[in-house]
Amino acid sequence: MEPTHTEDVFMTFEQLGVNPRLLALLAERGITTPTPVQAKAIPVAATGADLVATAQTGTGKTLAFGLPSIERLSQLKPGSTGMLVLTPTRELAQQVHDVLQPLAKALKLTTACVYGGVGMEPQAKALKQGATIVVACPGRLLDHMERGNARFNQVSILVMDEADRMLDMGFLPDIRRILRALPSDRQTMMFSATFPRELTDLAQTMMRSPERVEIGHVTKPADAVTQAVFAVGVGRKQELLLRLLGQHGVGTTLIFVRTKRGADKVAKLLDKAGVRAEAIHGDLSQGQRQRALDGFRTGKHKILVATDIAARGIDVKGIAHVINYDIPATTEDYIHRIGRTARASATGEAITFVTPDDLAMLRIIERDLGKKIPRVEWDGAVSLEDEYRPTGMSARRAPPGGFRITVTRGWK
Repeated sequence: MEPTHTEDVFMTFEQLGVNPRLLALLAERGITTPTPVQAKAIPVAATGADLVATAQTGTGKTLAFGLPSIERLSQLKPGSTGMLVLTPTRELAQQVHDVLQPLAKALKLTTACVYGGVGMEPQAKALKQGATIVVACPGRLLDHMERGNARFNQVSILVMDEADRMLDMGFLPDIRRILRALPSDRQTMMFSATFPRELTDLAQTMMRSPERVEIGHVTKPADAVTQAVFAVGVGRKQELLLRLLGQHGVGTTLIFVRTKRGADKVAKLLDKAGVRAEAIHGDLSQGQRQRALDGFRTGKHKILVATDIAARGIDVKGIAHVINYDIPATTEDYIHRIGRTARASATGEAITFVTPDDLAMLRIIERDLGKKIPRVEWDGAVSLEDEYRPTGMSARRAPPGGFRITVTRGWK
């Protein structure tokens, strides 16, 4: 599939043909200008054509598929499910539902949100009543389907949101089982931040000559994110984290760790130091995860410590800092992590702790990004063995307790 619709587009929601009642709701929320992915995807989605949209997180993908779909669904006979949206995590399912629900209600459509970790009965009731739009995680949805709670023989629109992450999390067998229960004559839209080969193969089997929308360079972070690397020994990560938070002040900060146990450990470290923090990971119940996320969103606690899977659906405005306490396992994860900041035209800072053992992964990330991430000189920095230091890189030392970002000349 060759990318299409890649030119810059400047228009209004009115020009895109959005329903007046939906326009009024958007205006109430201060949403007046379409983002690039919305401007390019909405006209395609409105025709009923299959669509593959590649864009970074935080670019408004939910409205890109939601607005035209809700308009089309409003013209169909009510009483059955017409649209199914699949998401990889509970948090993302709830986030997407929260965007779609008021828009659907404005056109007298009903919605349901289906995910694990909570009781099945309310979900079963909504599914049996034929909610017009169902937003669901694959695993829990299959549970309902096996119990006879859901019928999707009238589905005319299927959306796979964050499709790359669903494949990363091993949902492909579940997705194939769900597809067998859907009509073949449907519109299928796939939204993803990256588009690996496995996703291309899946699209070829489940879509019909899809149009392709590609926004920006999906293999690099937003320009508004300031990136930096701290070289640190494994035993000094905790000290470095506390010093960073102490020096910069405790702004809204998202800290990424590799494991569930690590998330709890870092959160307890911060609490012990008098810094209010909460952890979010897959071992928590849905209620616990939602309380942690709500507290972060409202400012009850300024710091959230998260694993990659749990953080996938986090969409919180005003995150000032992202700290990779543990280096991510892939470049895609790096991009997704630091994309939590500098959203909606804001700026943000992304800091990555790198130990000598992490050097190989750092090189892969920098290779994929096409640039070297600036190093920060600090009084506890360790030598990254075999570190490439071209002529012209500053190696000036910062004063004790201070930090100085040093940029390699020739990199942009």
